[in-house]
Amino acid sequence: MNTTQLNTFSNKWYKPSSKLKIALWYVVNQLCFNNSFALLNFIKAPLLRAFGAQVGVGVTIKPAVNIKYPWLLSIGNYCWIGENVWIDNLAQVTLHNNVCVSQGALLLCGNHNYKKTTFDLIVQPITLHDGVWIGAKCNVTGGVVAHSHAMLTVASVASTKLDSYSIYRGNPAIKIKNRVIS
Repeated sequence: MNTTQLNTFSNKWYKPSSKLKIALWYVVNQLCFNNSFALLNFIKAPLLRAFGAQVGVGVTIKPAVNIKYPWLLSIGNYCWIGENVWIDNLAQVTLHNNVCVSQGALLLCGNHNYKKTTFDLIVQPITLHDGVWIGAKCNVTGGVVAHSHAMLTVASVASTKLDSYSIYRGNPAIKIKNRVIS
């Protein structure tokens, strides 16, 4: 039986950007996003755009939000990103219009291949379509597509697609009922 050999791990193939750009973003992220100070929201979208993010109008980004790589982020119009959200976007994360990512949620694009002795890095995108609501303290893993107006309830974990107008709960998240909006 083989065993994991972490000394052979290498992710040299993964180059999200230049070291300078990553370092500069790290400083901006710490000063303007990933802290508890209620910095005026109007400065956050232009800063994200300056680092390559696509950001629509009417976007609200609360304090203490951690964004790994803004150049791999697209946020549509009238989205809301709550306190302590972590967007660990090693791959593209797309939030379409009117998406709510509630406080403490984690969007996690990276994982490791547990079947390989080298524990290879795996990255997959996340897409949240119009009207999706990711509840507080939820985890959404790479490869997830949440279709129009899907909802993931508090502290749930999504690792597969979420159907339109459906409410999911648990770990792993399962559909519990239809989402009716009046």
